[in-house]
Formats: sequence, structure tokens, C-alpha cells
Amino acid sequence: MESAAPIIAFDAMGADKGPNEMVAGLALALKEFKLQAEILVVGHSEALSKELRAFGLLEHPRVRCIPAADIISMEDKPAQGLRKRDSSMMRSLDLIKEGKAQGVLSCGNTACLMAGGTIKLRPMPGLERPALATIWPSKDRHFVLLDAGANPETRPEHFLHNAILGKNYARIVLGIDTPRIGLLTIGTEEGKGTENILQAHEYIKSAGPVLNYQGLIEGFQVFSNTCDVIVCDGFTGNILLKVCQSLFGVLKDYLKEELNKNWMRKLGALLSYGAFRAMKKQLNPEHYGGAPLLGLNGYVFKAHGSSNRHHIANALVIAEKVIRCQTNHQIGVDLALLKGQGELAPLGSPPGKAL
Repeated sequence: MESAAPIIAFDAMGADKGPNEMVAGLALALKEFKLQAEILVVGHSEALSKELRAFGLLEHPRVRCIPAADIISMEDKPAQGLRKRDSSMMRSLDLIKEGKAQGVLSCGNTACLMAGGTIKLRPMPGLERPALATIWPSKDRHFVLLDAGANPETRPEHFLHNAILGKNYARIVLGIDTPRIGLLTIGTEEGKGTENILQAHEYIKSAGPVLNYQGLIEGFQVFSNTCDVIVCDGFTGNILLKVCQSLFGVLKDYLKEELNKNWMRKLGALLSYGAFRAMKKQLNPEHYGGAPLLGLNGYVFKAHGSSNRHHIANALVIAEKVIRCQTNHQIGVDLALLKGQGELAPLGSPPGKAL
């Protein structure tokens, strides 16, 4: 089920590379990736008019400039960011709240975007907190991991909510009809993990046919194509994300250094160019550009602060697809099914007793 072309608020001022790269990404999405959404470009009018003119978008029929006088810096704390009401980020979120846009894409301060999104848009009925979903590469296919940092402290029922969010995001973005769900812990045997994890395990198991739950998984299985959606708390997910980013960077630098030590290794690298190119394509983070903050009454997408135009263009395409496919509606259907089964029991109650 798809809706008409969505309206996306585009925070053009918060990225490390400034509005030039943001507008370049927008131009790439519109001209080469055939983006159909209407884009509300939010930020300093004078600076944005200059960039839009440079990329031939000033008179584009689906691009409008929305003025915002302030900018939230990467150093601002959430409380400071929320007080900057005329910032490009807060103005973008207000456009959703006012019904003038369905989604927002920002490369700005993550903590401020999550705080602003949660406070201004509020979680969907049946949910208490949103979750940050990221797409990861594995050997044969990609998978979704959430929460990647929105909520470091998570109660057992929140893991169940995250499983619902991740299932529906994977269906739309990865094209998997019945995504396999796994709960990350320290072992696959029953009883492995904290009390919080074990109680969450029971909650997710009791969801029955609503979720294709595979059970507990451990770190060894993260990249082994065991699951399409890996559920964890925001503390674990954020550490795992940053450790892997650091590890990939170290391995890349180490491989480059070793391959350039002598002419024989350089020759071997040249002969292996096709393999390296295929691996780079599989691991390329540009393909999925942004991470959604799922579970809010509106669609909020966060791209990395240092995103280039290709990251930004792909993030816009993903945002358009998620909104068009009415992902929040599908999440609401699943939450209603769970509530009908009595799975959304209060903390401390055994699954099966309804609210």
C-alpha cells in the first residue's frame, strides 16, 4: 500500500559540510535518483537561495525554501537545542507537527534530533519510546539492527516494541516479507542473559505469528545471516555500532599499508582489484544513507554529520519509500494485533495478560 508523493522537510544547515553538500545531495536525488517527494528546504534563506540557484533548483516545482534563522551546533545539549525554536532542525520538526510535512531528514546533532522528535511528535499509540534503526552489511545480505542508541536503558516490553519497528522497516527497505527476528545476548541457550533480556525473550516469543522470532542470538551470529532484524537496547547497539566502525577503519588502513609494502604485494592487490571492488560495493554505507527514528507520529531520519551528497541522496530516497509505504500504519496494525492477543502486558506481569 503506497500513498501519494510525500512532503519531506530537509534540514539543510546542520551538516559538517554545510548547505552546499546538502543541496548537492538533493539535486542528485531529484535529477538522477528520480525522487518524487516535495522537499521543504529549511535554513538561512540567503545561503540556501544561493545554493539552490547554483544547482538549478531555485525554480524547481517540488522544492520550496522555508526560512529558519538559527542553527543547532554539534556541541549543543538537547536542552539547548530545544530552546533554539527557530533553528533549521526544530523548524523542520514543527512542519511535521503542523501537518505541513510527513517526514524530516537531518544531518545535525543526533541527541537534539531525538529529543526534539520525541517531544514534538510523541511516540505512536502503544509505544513508549522510539528506536534508532541502522542497516548493516553481512556476507550475503543486509540486516537491520535496533536500537542503535536512542534509549540506553530499556525495559523488557521495549524490546518487543523494537522488534515490531524493526520488522516493518526491514519489510519496506530490505524487501523481506517475513523478516527473521533475533534478540542479542551472550549466548543462544535458554537462560543466557540478564533478567531484563530473559523477560524480553518471553515477551517476544509470546507475540506468536505477528513476529518471525528466531530466539536468542550471540555476537558470533551478528554477521552470519542468522537474522534480518537484530534487537538490542540502545546502550549495546551504540557500542556495537561504534566498535564495528572503528574495527573496519583499522582493518582498511592495515590492509592498505600491508599491500603497499613491496611491488609483489602491489601486483597482488592489482590482480585482486575485482574482489576488492565487490567487497567495497557490499560494505558501502552510502547505499542506505540515513537511519530512521522509528515509532513517532511522523517520520524522522538521521544521516551522519559528515555525509556526502551520495549519502544524502540515498537517505532521501529511503525516506520517500518509507513514507510512501505507510510504514507507521503497518506498525500500528501489528501493535493492535499484539494488544488483541494480550502481549502488551505491564512490566512484571507474565505475557498473556492484557493491559
